[in-house]
Amino acid sequence: MHEGKDLKVGIGFATGRKSFQKALRTNIHNWKEFGLVDNDQISLNLFVAYDLKYNKTIVSDYTNVPMELADQLDSSTFIGSASMKEEMDYLIRENVIDLNETGKIFGVGYAAKRNALMYYAIKNRIDYLVFIDDDEYPMAVTKKHKTALWGGQDILSNHIKHIAQADITHGHHCGYVSPVPYVEFNDTLKEDDFRIFIEAISNEIINWETLKSIMENGGATYADVDVLTSDSATEVEEVNHAKFISGANLCINLRNPNRVFPFYNPPGARGEDTFLSTCLSERKVLRVPCYAFHDGFSTYKDLLEGALPIRLKFIKADNEHVTTRFYKACIGWIRYKPLLLYITQPDSYEEKIKKMREQLYETLPKVCKYFNEPDFIHVAAEMEKYHKNVKRHYAEFIETQRIWAKIMEHFAKRI
Repeated sequence: MHEGKDLKVGIGFATGRKSFQKALRTNIHNWKEFGLVDNDQISLNLFVAYDLKYNKTIVSDYTNVPMELADQLDSSTFIGSASMKEEMDYLIRENVIDLNETGKIFGVGYAAKRNALMYYAIKNRIDYLVFIDDDEYPMAVTKKHKTALWGGQDILSNHIKHIAQADITHGHHCGYVSPVPYVEFNDTLKEDDFRIFIEAISNEIINWETLKSIMENGGATYADVDVLTSDSATEVEEVNHAKFISGANLCINLRNPNRVFPFYNPPGARGEDTFLSTCLSERKVLRVPCYAFHDGFSTYKDLLEGALPIRLKFIKADNEHVTTRFYKACIGWIRYKPLLLYITQPDSYEEKIKKMREQLYETLPKVCKYFNEPDFIHVAAEMEKYHKNVKRHYAEFIETQRIWAKIMEHFAKRI
């Protein structure tokens, strides 16, 4: 269907939720509204890497795309464990990589799913791959006189416009970007206690000053009108050996496979976008002027049905769902922070780990008591575990890049 079209754009979803279908429908209508579906020069190619175990879903939850939607795409590729095994067998058969190496690139976890999406896109000669999450929607929310004001966002066109001059483009996020709920401080947990705790588990992007302003808005982040009305992209500056990007509302230029890095995260951790950020010193990274609304607490699924609230809810730490999500985020952050420090600040690594240990020892009992959740104490044990294994995780991080480079060289020979 895309014969004769000049530009092949891939749209990648790494998903494990049934709500994927609703998010896909909204995005396809968005692409239609902004003229991309009917553009004779651009082909739109869907890639979906799905995880059946994450929410106990079945294959048809992802593959049964209504015909009226599928017809608006030039191709659709669904990537499950069976199809990925076929590709791994192909790479082994062609002597590109061996069996052990395939598991390090396409094993389990978020990074593996994203690598699968890039692999299939490159194999299908896609020019640019845009990552979209199933809990992010193509809309922006601002606030005026305590009223939420909504607007649609042309995410795909923004990336297409700027990616030809860059290796990576990424956009902005609004909505519930942070999993940290609104906290009413008291004698059990004072503001300074919570600040120390957040500083222990956070990084340059997830830091106290940012989170404090978000908390004051009830957990919500509002779009910047200056960004919404801008046509220009800005170059991302390097901070502590990293050009920080987001995992979605993200576009990767695939035209030269040798310039593409893989995703990686330590086992059981997140941070695959953050670790990719540390590889980009010699790459051009642009921040493009578009927003995605992140439904981080899964409380605004009705947005996909056209229900636009005039006020965003305060997400308070007063129920099990919110507390559990915050706890899981803390575990995810603490699991990848040792490796991030080891990569970006090796000279002061041991000193920073010591300080983290002291901060957690001081604050975790208070956090447990405030949230009425004793499991928060496990954050300290997870930090020690991932600190103990940081050299092994660093070796895996480097090895992943080496293996990926062999795959990219295999595909680059076709160009």
